[in-house]
Amino acid sequence: MGVSALVVLSGFLVRGYFDHTETRSKSAFTIDSVEYRKACVYNKGKVDSAVSLLQTGNVVLRMGLGADSKLLSDLNTKDKSFSHCGIVMIEHGYPFVYHSIGGEDNPDERLRRDSAGFFFSPFNNSAIAIVHFAFKAGDIIALQRVVTDYYKARPRFDMKFDLATDDELYCSEFVCKALNKAMNDTSYIAATTLLGRRFVGIDDIFMNGHANIVWQIRYK
Repeated sequence: MGVSALVVLSGFLVRGYFDHTETRSKSAFTIDSVEYRKACVYNKGKVDSAVSLLQTGNVVLRMGLGADSKLLSDLNTKDKSFSHCGIVMIEHGYPFVYHSIGGEDNPDERLRRDSAGFFFSPFNNSAIAIVHFAFKAGDIIALQRVVTDYYKARPRFDMKFDLATDDELYCSEFVCKALNKAMNDTSYIAATTLLGRRFVGIDDIFMNGHANIVWQIRYK
């Protein structure tokens, strides 16, 4: 684990969760590369493919381009490929992603509901993935209820990365707690303990006995 991750974990001093809507690092990419990523037919096709595969209850992952995304991915202890996650709900025939995020483009820092196409945008993400859980019909209904209740409450992003509170949630904390509540099992998604503190990494969400990554790509 890198020094940046140790600094965050030792004091949980992240002042915002900048990923898809993060303040872009000037060194992360140039204007030319941004325009290429936006116009690249390959990238557009992969977003369309990902959206077409989504089902209610899927968890979606992405890796941002900025330095803050790299720092947050470093919090993962097993697989550092991703820096953000959310839960998919199909509504009126289209997939939407519920996710907890902060940053200047989400100034109220409350739980968001974005279209899957927006969430997957190659504009400032380098990789995306879809995670499948073997839910039964009743599990899906329970998860829909839990996610709806969270969205009504609109919790703020958790700047302290504190698992003990529910009124503020960071992204993997939201996904973990929503899944655990829906499954009525507090250990369905287990937390990791680092430096004496419990934390849910992105990799804890998809590297367990319940989950499988069924689709993933890196953008060009």
